[in-house]
Amino acid sequence: MTAQPYAVRFSPPAAKVLDTLPEHVEDTVWDVLDAAAGDPWGFHQWNTDDPEGEDVRYACVGQLSLTYWVNRPLHRLTVLNIVWLG
Repeated sequence: MTAQPYAVRFSPPAAKVLDTLPEHVEDTVWDVLDAAAGDPWGFHQWNTDDPEGEDVRYACVGQLSLTYWVNRPLHRLTVLNIVWLG
């Protein structure tokens, strides 16, 4: 039996950024989030010096970076920040 992927939610600031991105960048955001939903801890920890912050992750692909929080009890990812340098 395979584990169910995590559901994805966006913080209000991240949702505003998502709305302004070009279509090809938005597609990349969803591709990264699909990978993160299947393996939330597959991306780097945001702050490796914080022993209690293992659930805040940083996914970076080219000029795009996403910061998300893994909410274990609710089995969802919350996207905190989206940065696109384009």
